[in-house]
Amino acid sequence: MIRLESVTVSFKGRPILENVNLVVKQGEAVGIIGPSGSGKSVILKTLAGLVLPESGSVTVSSEKVSMLFQKNALFDSFTLLQNLLLPLSETLGITGSDAEARSFAMLKSVGLDHAAHLHPDEISGGMQKRLGIARALIIEPEVILYDEPTAGLDPITSKSIAELMIHLHRTNKTTLVMVTNDLQRAYQVSDRIGFCHNRTLEMFGNPEQVKASKHPELNRFIYANALLAESGGNGL
Repeated sequence: MIRLESVTVSFKGRPILENVNLVVKQGEAVGIIGPSGSGKSVILKTLAGLVLPESGSVTVSSEKVSMLFQKNALFDSFTLLQNLLLPLSETLGITGSDAEARSFAMLKSVGLDHAAHLHPDEISGGMQKRLGIARALIIEPEVILYDEPTAGLDPITSKSIAELMIHLHRTNKTTLVMVTNDLQRAYQVSDRIGFCHNRTLEMFGNPEQVKASKHPELNRFIYANALLAESGGNGL
């Protein structure tokens, strides 16, 4: 479904990623963790076609790809309902009563049908994140890319958003790639986890294999994440 082979990305002559390899099977949920600035989001944007590699190859075997950006990228002047109607019209050409019915059903699936006629600035950060997920899924993607989906959320809301992501991933049978600094959410959502550091990506297997790893940089990241969690933070 997804393959990166020897991918190198540079910005203004400065290498960001070097010789990155990644294979994600159809229906799999893969989490990518790592320190801020390690290139995690660049990997995601490369998969989405928003960043072109300097060398190497990118294969995504579906054109039905959707992405949730860290800041949600919502239309503040639109209601929640209108935020879903637009991609239905622009991407799938669905309008009218069919579009409204689909949009209301999607809002209901993320617990926002009661707020359909509110605007994004009238709802909480957690609700905005739910709307972002709904908008990403309304076009029925086969591949869903999540960029820091729980950033800035309190631990309870963060856990709730991750549970919603898992439910929708399994219900819609999507292939999921998530980058995050939130180690607990990576454990919660991912079948396999990779660690981004030193401009490359190392895959470590399932959450238990990550926890058991003796990799020194990964262990430092896990330790720092645990300290931050104890202090009430939400990932590095």
